[in-house]
Amino acid sequence: MNTRLTQLATAVLLLVGLHGHANAQTEQTDEPPQAEAKDPTKEFVKKINDATGLEFWGYGRGGFYSTGKGNLKGGYSLGGDLQKYRLGNEGDNYLEFGIGKKFDLGDGIKWGVFYMPTIYNGKSGTAQAYFSLSGIFGNAASLWAGQRYHRIQDVHIVDKWVVEDGDNYGAGIDDIPLWGVGRLNVAVHTADSVDNKSGNPNNAKRINLQWRDIPTNPGGKLTVTGGLISGDFAKGRDGGALGLMHIQKNLVPGLNNIVILQASSGHASLSGKFYNLDNSTTTTGLLLPPGFGLENTLLFAPLVERTVITPQSGAKQRRILDSMDFQFGRFGGQGLIGYQTTRPDNGPETKDFSLGGRVSYGIAKYTKLLAEVSTTRRSTDDQPRQTLNKGTIAVAFSPNTDFWTRPELRIYATRASWNKAAGDANAGSFGADGRRHATTFGIQMEAWWE
Repeated sequence: MNTRLTQLATAVLLLVGLHGHANAQTEQTDEPPQAEAKDPTKEFVKKINDATGLEFWGYGRGGFYSTGKGNLKGGYSLGGDLQKYRLGNEGDNYLEFGIGKKFDLGDGIKWGVFYMPTIYNGKSGTAQAYFSLSGIFGNAASLWAGQRYHRIQDVHIVDKWVVEDGDNYGAGIDDIPLWGVGRLNVAVHTADSVDNKSGNPNNAKRINLQWRDIPTNPGGKLTVTGGLISGDFAKGRDGGALGLMHIQKNLVPGLNNIVILQASSGHASLSGKFYNLDNSTTTTGLLLPPGFGLENTLLFAPLVERTVITPQSGAKQRRILDSMDFQFGRFGGQGLIGYQTTRPDNGPETKDFSLGGRVSYGIAKYTKLLAEVSTTRRSTDDQPRQTLNKGTIAVAFSPNTDFWTRPELRIYATRASWNKAAGDANAGSFGADGRRHATTFGIQMEAWWE
């Protein structure tokens, strides 16, 4: 362990000791710290929503990140969807803030307007901007139009929404009741969006179906998702996606489990969105006529616009994963094992494996210890196998000791190491100059509210 890591570990232990000493002075009890049943952030947001008549939801993270010269502050991953174990491995700042309002038109009919801007490392964007209309069918079904996503299921510890759609202009109908066997969402999308200033070079369109919450067994529900993609693709072809997800609550008291099987082809992603659409770049300038020796050279002058389209290939993809989360008193966590294959239409197949988990343990009323370990592998046809291992320790402060309680402020130290094949494949980032390991530390706060 290097000097910086040792100093940080000492500071963490000192903070824990000071906090425990203060806690012992104010709470004369021999009872061990326990996670509380209520989420104070959710209750607070509900009070604001009730008082203002508005709806607020969102997510944010940010803080102080440091590492040795030439190392990344975060983002150590081989590139697979399930391979960025995020605790102490983000090194960025992000905020999304949703706000909405529903207007009661009487007779059970309501219309709403919703907007969600984002800021990522100082760059602003728009995640959602849409309208809704409910009550006209006399049941829970609602219509919507605009730019909207449906985030159905994520694996938090790898920061990946594995079942979702949206982020594009579209329209649909949600929560169609299916006579006691779940509910149905239907939506159509284009590839355009508020932030997609270059337009939609593929003229791509997508339809999504989500048959959600089908009862299967006590505490268990099944969700079936499907998507179809069409467009004008220079490489690859139209595609489709199919997914099955089973969620089991209280497999044993306090333990939940999720199993997901997914397959996709062409320009459809596994999660339900578009995959690898063509890139479009538009420039403005002066296009010189023949005879100048600089044909097709664009000089800067506001006279001519030229758009260059870079074709991208589709792929055949498969994914299987199992994720569980638990809370047993003051001990909580989440684990993951996953395997994914990606075979581009014109390229070698890549196989990604992921195994890891994060645990939390409450040591005082508002304090918990965190630890996360993971191992990931990437194999590509006719290339050496890449491996990357990561471990993080942290002390965190939050309103209670439950694993899911936010906001949470963490002081952490992370160690990542990788083999030569991974370093060579990532020579432009964490593998530069032949590096094989890195240590990072920081102070981060994460919060979500709904």
